[in-house]
Amino acid sequence: MNLMLLRNAQVHAPEPLGQQHLLLGGGRILWMGATLSELPATLAVETIDLEGRRLIPGLIDAHVHVTGGGGEAGFRTRVPPLGVSRFTRAGITTVIGLLGTDDVARGPRDLLATVYALREEGLSALAFTGGYHVPPRTLTGSVRGDLVLIEALIGIGEVAISDHRSSQPTLDELLRLAADAHVAGLMTGKAGVLHLHLGDGPRGLDLVRRALEQSELPPRVFHPTHVNRRKALFDEALELAARGSTIDLTAFPVEEGEDAWSAADGLIRFLDSAAPAERITISSDAGGCLPVFDHEGHVCRMGVGESGALLQTLNEVLQRGVPLERALPAFTSNPARLLRLAAKGQIRVGADADLVVLDAEGAAHDVIASGVVHLRGGRVERHGMFEHPG
Repeated sequence: MNLMLLRNAQVHAPEPLGQQHLLLGGGRILWMGATLSELPATLAVETIDLEGRRLIPGLIDAHVHVTGGGGEAGFRTRVPPLGVSRFTRAGITTVIGLLGTDDVARGPRDLLATVYALREEGLSALAFTGGYHVPPRTLTGSVRGDLVLIEALIGIGEVAISDHRSSQPTLDELLRLAADAHVAGLMTGKAGVLHLHLGDGPRGLDLVRRALEQSELPPRVFHPTHVNRRKALFDEALELAARGSTIDLTAFPVEEGEDAWSAADGLIRFLDSAAPAERITISSDAGGCLPVFDHEGHVCRMGVGESGALLQTLNEVLQRGVPLERALPAFTSNPARLLRLAAKGQIRVGADADLVVLDAEGAAHDVIASGVVHLRGGRVERHGMFEHPG
């Protein structure tokens, strides 16, 4: 077992623990303490002195188009797959992959293979089965079968509602998907969530409210994303969080005067509300296209989601006076709790050694994924198979 000693870290676990030393081995945190005894000389231990820098859990990005998204304006608009260092440079050590609008040219086999490739390159990677449309694309013939029989699949998504690109699912269809996710979660101990893409349509979260009113399903099953894309939709989402659902903000760019909240604005507003602080997550939509449509539904311009948006959002929130221990859970312990990733999102003995060292400006200085250094001093140490070092 390779051992690594991190010395003089200011630990935010997410709660502040002060200066600590940590011993890592076998991909886990083996020991943590404020005082450090002499280690036996026979132990081969790599030592890294963090010199008082902040140490946080690796970020969990619960909405990533790992195969690449896009395709709304022809095949040339399909976004290429993302290499592993795109994530680690941004402090992300766990990703949840999914399919979006294009669940035809890109399918569940491609998604699963990409997840396995990211694992081989050292990242923690899981996925949602299905995609935008109903009935969903599956590997076993049913979403429940996918979740029960395929280890890497932990929920269903992103199923599109209130969007002209969706398959316009009915309440009954939505309830059936949510029930399958819930039951599969019970059978396996997996997340069992229905991850919902929210468009900018006027119906907003109406389907979800009706699903909760007309079924026995627990609110935690419904995990709507992009809820900051319209200010009125965000207000609806706050009410849903108060009922027990976890809502997801997307860290996309917001122009001045736009009818939307940035992820930083949304997080601050959420934390200042009466909603439970554990009921919010933030994801990047990395690899997904960010199209703007005209009144006929044609793409008039397009951007691409970036993994770095998570750290940028965290730093913006900190610059606006939110303490790190209050902002950090939305990127770490909250998604870990929702997705039932017990060893993720926290710095504690026995947890996975997924760790990010922040420099004075809040950028990732060092990144350790499953106990292996991927970023050291801001430089990438481990590239993907087809990434070009530079």
